[in-house]
Amino acid sequence: MAEVADRVTRVAADLIESAAAEGARQSRSAKQQLDHWARVGRAVSSHHTAARRRVEAVLAGEADPSSLNPEEGVVFNAEISAAVEEHLARADYGTMLAASGVTTVALDDDGRIVQYRPDGTSVVLDDTSS
Repeated sequence: MAEVADRVTRVAADLIESAAAEGARQSRSAKQQLDHWARVGRAVSSHHTAARRRVEAVLAGEADPSSLNPEEGVVFNAEISAAVEEHLARADYGTMLAASGVTTVALDDDGRIVQYRPDGTSVVLDDTSS
């Protein structure tokens, strides 16, 4: 099998932190731990047993979660947790709230508190960076 070179990839900060902590316990670097988790996840996801089909049916809304045994429930919960985290990472809440007419406040890149209005305007509320 030909060796595939590593590629530069962005990884969520919380995963890097968890991988560093777990990797230290397992005598692995954070990268090695992430690689390990990815390989285990790939194997579990691609293993189409009856248990995996039951979990997929529940995820698709075709079966009730109470039909899963405890081990299947762990996989189901992990799938849901990963999906929620992925959705949260992609969501642009400022845009969604502005579309609903909601004014928001957030820190800008300079650490200032900025009010963002639904009409697209913004105003710095706390300019302590000066």
